[in-house]
Amino acid sequence: MTTQTLPHPGARPEPRFTMSSDLRRAVTLTALTLAGLLVGLTGQYLLHLPALQWAGYVTAFLAGGIPAGREALHSLFAERKLDVDLLMVLAALGAASIGQAADGAILLFLFSLSNTLQDWAMGRTSSAIQALMDLNPEGATVRRDGVEKWCELGEIRIGDLLVVRPGERVAADALVVRGQTSVDESPITGESVPVDKAPGAELASGTVNLNGSVEAEVVRPAGESTLARLVGLMEQAQTQKSRTESLTERWESPYAVIVLALVPAVYALLRFGFGLSVDDAWYRAMTFMVVASPCAVVISTPAVMLSAMAAAARAGVLFKSSAALDALAGVQTVAFDKTGTLTQARMTLTAVHADDEGQALALAAGLEAHSEHPIAQAIVTAAQERGVTPLTVTDAQAIPGHGIEARLPDGQVAWAGNVRLAERQGATLDAAQQAALSDLGARGSSSVIVGVGPRVTGVMGVADALRPDIRAALDALKASGVTHRVMLTGDREEVARSVAAEVGLSEFRAGLLPEDKLRLIGELPGPVAMVGDGVNDAPALARADLGVAVASGTDVAIESADVVLMQNDLGKLAGAVRLARDARRTVITNLLFAFGVILIVAPLAVAGKVPLPLGVLAHEGGTVFVVFMGLRLLRHRV
Repeated sequence: MTTQTLPHPGARPEPRFTMSSDLRRAVTLTALTLAGLLVGLTGQYLLHLPALQWAGYVTAFLAGGIPAGREALHSLFAERKLDVDLLMVLAALGAASIGQAADGAILLFLFSLSNTLQDWAMGRTSSAIQALMDLNPEGATVRRDGVEKWCELGEIRIGDLLVVRPGERVAADALVVRGQTSVDESPITGESVPVDKAPGAELASGTVNLNGSVEAEVVRPAGESTLARLVGLMEQAQTQKSRTESLTERWESPYAVIVLALVPAVYALLRFGFGLSVDDAWYRAMTFMVVASPCAVVISTPAVMLSAMAAAARAGVLFKSSAALDALAGVQTVAFDKTGTLTQARMTLTAVHADDEGQALALAAGLEAHSEHPIAQAIVTAAQERGVTPLTVTDAQAIPGHGIEARLPDGQVAWAGNVRLAERQGATLDAAQQAALSDLGARGSSSVIVGVGPRVTGVMGVADALRPDIRAALDALKASGVTHRVMLTGDREEVARSVAAEVGLSEFRAGLLPEDKLRLIGELPGPVAMVGDGVNDAPALARADLGVAVASGTDVAIESADVVLMQNDLGKLAGAVRLARDARRTVITNLLFAFGVILIVAPLAVAGKVPLPLGVLAHEGGTVFVVFMGLRLLRHRV
């Protein structure tokens, strides 16, 4: 039989920082528009070269106007609606028709930049789903009719026997029929502690086999597996638009219709109602269109959001879009995953109950040094950190589902494991040890009993360590105005209760699958932000009004989230909330100012009280004002 070597199935897929062809085209056209604008301004005001001036402006008009014009025509003829694309193109042409090509080029550049940023933000949807798909192994070793062979994922059928070796990722939902092992289920459930599996236990696709080889009967094909269901949940959640997006779409078309309807009405009124000449009526109508074009309105939000995003990035908080920043400003509820978010997703020795703690730890470390189980590694690491030398043991043997045993130099049998292993050794716990075991269970810690022969020498607790200063971070978040905080976890009830008490959360939900988290996100008081790190969090991250991921999380979570905490510091979240709310207030101020300029100057332009140079000054002056209002946020400290 030919053996095929595979990449490590449990390894995270390489991050993908690819740019789609559509996004590359948008970036190129925006850059060309800016270059054409700068060349035109140089030729007009610095070098006084008409040829260079018009070459630049024509380039800007073509690069910035053709894509917007194409979208405008599509909306007009295919969807039967007028939108801002058409208004911006006509305003730019109108500016050019009265000798203000530079103003038209500026309009087109700002609008092109806004659309490019939107395309970039939306491109993450497909990236997130692709990252989730990458968690599927290419295939699996299958036993059919007593013969083992390699099958691609699509060839695996119900009833096949999967042969899953240590380190391999489970390719399809299956039931264990032979063998015992421990499985890392954190990608699906968020359970921080590996789960022991014996015949009859379920294996979910996407989980990782840790130590023993097992054979499992496929109960669902790959296309209907747990991982495939997660992909479906992701696709469904990511299609739901934020409130900001919906509001923008709702007002975009009416504004364009109103302005475009007013331009010919203004011309007709001036020409036929007040008897102005064709040139004067056209001049005033075009001045009105330039003044009424939403240049300052268009740049009001990006100027503020980009500045705020830059300030946040400097502090290690990465916003993937301005919509994410705006969403954070309105968040009233923050839901936290537990494992890897509130905790470090790393098992740590938390308690040692023994008459001689050093001796008990030395014995446990000597035994557990022969195991690769995460709990065993936590004990070995604790011994190293405390300067405890592990005892030397021989003939170490792992007992699946129980623990490990070995021989001491004097020939006695030493062991470390669970209650079943203690009973197997004929050991009984005294009252103090039994109380310690019960206390550890109540706090959600995994227990390790250590002994020699029938004598118990110690009881140890191992748990997922909390992130440093996490309680202070959650208190700061409450002080920033987010009053409702809740923990959502796939972990056990007792573990969730213990962690919630330690970090100061009064509300939690335990034992949740990805679809449960997705449902609860829709039931919590909104707007809701979800903070997570794992594959199982990805649908909830996408469904929430705002998804926040820690940088140490999986690629799927990072791709799905709207915000990434690059330094894994949840303490930055409170500062980001304050920044987002400051940005929202600035956006409102900018929009009021921009629309105020239009409402004041546009009627004066129609009345002939505002000549074109003054109209352009008011128009561009307003633009400069809102830009500087945005730039002041660069000084904000998160």
